[in-house]
Amino acid sequence: MDDNTNFGPDYVTLVDDEGKEYQLELLDSIELDGKTYLAFCEADLPEDSEAIEVTILRVEVHEDDTEELVGVDDEEELERVYEVFLDQQPDDEDEE
Repeated sequence: MDDNTNFGPDYVTLVDDEGKEYQLELLDSIELDGKTYLAFCEADLPEDSEAIEVTILRVEVHEDDTEELVGVDDEEELERVYEVFLDQQPDDEDEE
């Protein structure tokens, strides 16, 4: 039996340029045009929260194989990734 199995959500703590920490929950990983994007939401949202804000970050791999999460500045790129993210999400209406 694999003791490293993780059935819970994945969390990431990010630090912005001003040193403020944010804890985010990983929602999904998206592959598009040879790039990897990660979709996050705030980690401590109430379960009955109607609307969540999704943050999409791109994974940049450096020459030394280290990875860095960076913001997506190009609005068209961001919209395309967000559309793929929405397409991958289960439809709540199908559950009824």
